Amino acid sequence: MDDVRFVLCDLDGVVWLARRAIPGSAEAVERLRAAGRRVLFVTNNSMSPIADQEDALAAIGIPAEGDVVTSAQAASSLVSSGQRVLVCGGDGVMEAVAASGADPVNVGDRPSGRFDVVIVGLHRHFDFDGLQAANAAIRGGARFVATNDDVSFPTPDGPTPGAGALVAAVSAVTETAPTIAGKPHSPMAALVAERCGPDFRPERALVVGDRGSTDGAFAGAIGCPFALVRSGVTAVGALPDAEVPIALDEADLTAVARRLLDH
Repeated sequence: MDDVRFVLCDLDGVVWLARRAIPGSAEAVERLRAAGRRVLFVTNNSMSPIADQEDALAAIGIPAEGDVVTSAQAASSLVSSGQRVLVCGGDGVMEAVAASGADPVNVGDRPSGRFDVVIVGLHRHFDFDGLQAANAAIRGGARFVATNDDVSFPTPDGPTPGAGALVAAVSAVTETAPTIAGKPHSPMAALVAERCGPDFRPERALVVGDRGSTDGAFAGAIGCPFALVRSGVTAVGALPDAEVPIALDEADLTAVARRLLDH
């Protein structure tokens, strides 16, 4: 733990719940930064544009400009400039695809024609017509990309459906498995390494998350230790949802920061 220089924090269940700050999280981030640690917020939330997520973090006392990495960005790394992309997702995916130089088309606009890629992420206008549009595009030859496969995400009122629930529906009707971009998969791992810069070394990073199957497996994919926090999906006293190596098992981000800095 003495050599950790990059702290790769999940958002939902670690920093906030439905954008309500988990007590002490802002102060923990401030302490880590003041001690010279680079803190990146690595989230499978693909719905919101980057500026929206940065503004939401600023609203709870965490400046985050340039420090948010999303599964929408990871998914967009799998498309090429000029490709026509059917976006079955939120504004964050539309933004990321446009930034890649591809042509994003919102499934809500009931588009027609051929697509090169279909990206499915969490969105709240998912319906039968959208499912059929994705089905037709994928059966017509489009590559099927999922931002992530988390079936739920934590809120103060309990778990709610995540992108994985929608991805499962599209996969079932198309009889096609997607390429998954977000945590714990390789597109997100590559994107995080790139964002950290040339000084990045896996052994000098720590993934902090509330879910073993996502955050713990992501740490394994990168080759760095994992700190499990009990402030989100994995409750105090509960077994993690996957058998992954756990370097730290703490109540919350405050406790993780204390373990890193107060020894």
